[in-house]
Amino acid sequence: MNVLRHLFIALSQSARARQLVMQYGPMRRLARRFIAGETIDEAIAVVRELNQGGILATLDHLGENVSSQEDAERAAQEYRELAHRIAEEALQSSISVKPTHVGLDFGEDFCYSQLRTVVDTARDLNLTVEVDMEGSTYTQATLNVFHRLLDAYSNLRVALQAYLYRTEKDLERLIERGSSVRLCKGAYDEPSSIAWRNKVDVDASYARLMHMMLSDQALQNGFYPALATHDHNLILQVEREAARREMDRRRFEFQMLYGVRRDWQQRLANDGYRVRIYVPYGTQWYPYFMRRLAERPANVLFITRALVGK
Repeated sequence: MNVLRHLFIALSQSARARQLVMQYGPMRRLARRFIAGETIDEAIAVVRELNQGGILATLDHLGENVSSQEDAERAAQEYRELAHRIAEEALQSSISVKPTHVGLDFGEDFCYSQLRTVVDTARDLNLTVEVDMEGSTYTQATLNVFHRLLDAYSNLRVALQAYLYRTEKDLERLIERGSSVRLCKGAYDEPSSIAWRNKVDVDASYARLMHMMLSDQALQNGFYPALATHDHNLILQVEREAARREMDRRRFEFQMLYGVRRDWQQRLANDGYRVRIYVPYGTQWYPYFMRRLAERPANVLFITRALVGK
């Protein structure tokens, strides 16, 4: 299965594969399992339905590695408009932003200036901005921008990836600052020099980091944990640790992706946990879709069965 993972991650970066997949009708329809739609109205409808089921959302207008500063500025403007739309619709949703969508490739200062306009607008509307984490070449720059924002704003959360060796130290610093972190396993193809590549090792790292996030020190500092996983074994570990600590189930949250483990999403919400679903939308869905296929063999099996009509 590692071979499939590497293949789909490589395909996510292929312009030729992108062209073929995005023009192929059946694949476009199958992508809707993981993508809320191509328009903001479609995404809003999905979030409204989630909210009616007692589930929170975070909306991501898909896009990454823009080719010009003008494109980055347009993306920031679109996120500001999205924040206003969320407020107007009275939705229970945060906003997720990839730093390269708002210009990280043009330098930290430029990205900071664009992202700050989004965070500032969100703060005025009482919304949270979740800063996504991309490949390891962007990790330090993303954290540099995030910590600068954290000096002036509190309506922020950043994603950290459990498969990176460095994440424990990154998490320690954010706990000290009383911030908020979305902990995920990681969806990029990283070398063994900087990341665990074996599932057992990644799961063990995730569990260690989870215990740090639910520790007395973290909670006393005002740190807010967001545990992003679809792994039922890890979810059960979180539940056991929270019960052992007699934690309020609203003091932290589970996060999952749209279209994945819907049964567990609703079960956790019904049991009184805060559950937030990552809801992506937009026309630039191809790289995200490929990474979802890379993450789980079950996703590949789903696509294969659908394509052959079974």
